Amino acid sequence: MLTIPWSQTTGWQAPQIRPYGPLSLEPSVTVLHYAQTLFEGMKAYRDENGKVTLFRPDMNMKRMNRSAARIALPTFDGNALLDCIKTLIRLDAHWIPQEAGHSLYIRPTLIGTQRAIGVNPPSEALLFVICSPVGPYYPTGFKPVSLMATTEYIRAAPGGTGGFKLGANYAPGVVPQKEAAKLGYSQNLWLLGPEHYLTEVGTMNMFLAFRNDDGSTELVTPPLDDVILPGVTRDSVLVLARDHSSGKAPIAGLPGKLTVSERPITMKEVKEKADNGKLLEIFGTGNHSAT
Repeated sequence: MLTIPWSQTTGWQAPQIRPYGPLSLEPSVTVLHYAQTLFEGMKAYRDENGKVTLFRPDMNMKRMNRSAARIALPTFDGNALLDCIKTLIRLDAHWIPQEAGHSLYIRPTLIGTQRAIGVNPPSEALLFVICSPVGPYYPTGFKPVSLMATTEYIRAAPGGTGGFKLGANYAPGVVPQKEAAKLGYSQNLWLLGPEHYLTEVGTMNMFLAFRNDDGSTELVTPPLDDVILPGVTRDSVLVLARDHSSGKAPIAGLPGKLTVSERPITMKEVKEKADNGKLLEIFGTGNHSAT
């Protein structure tokens, strides 16, 4: 694991790589009381030649810094941290699985460690990175999953922190997920407001494909605003789809006439499209999967 302490007086200290083990924290540290914590999710893969690769890690560093600034944790040099992470991956390369669909999950985390009771920007923090081999996120593998469109709970609201990868955004989703599982669903489809706007699916961004009256296809995803996390895979899908649509980089198998939209989508619209046979597909994208 990689650890890098920070303090207001000395700044970032020298990074250390050591065997995975416990952290020593006092009971008063701010992360334990005020959820001053954020994280990222990255993966290291082996290609067919055995070469280890990362997927757009620079975007994870940018998002991590953006999350840190939102909750008054220290920002950092993203390139320097990425160099440290690459060193850690080289040391842990033997843990990267060879099987298709498997990878080494990398979890950079930043926490407030000031030993004081009080809601303030912490004067001390700790950045650490741990790794673990992982397989498919869903036990059924890369297959269709069932979703429960929930109106009882919301994931995030305008003006909140839904657009940042903070630990505090995830714990409130556990109970809704358990309730959905009891009813036989794999994940929640998060809706927002009386209009029932679609936002995210589980912990993933979401896309929908509609057939238009003229036979063309529209690929739609809800706009980020400040309630949806700016996913790296989401951005990648948009870039690839727009390059295909413009003719810059056509992709075999995609419709020739494709419109790519970031716009609000309501559950009413989805139901109408489904009833009229114009809903082609719904899928989620995230670090774990594109389902």
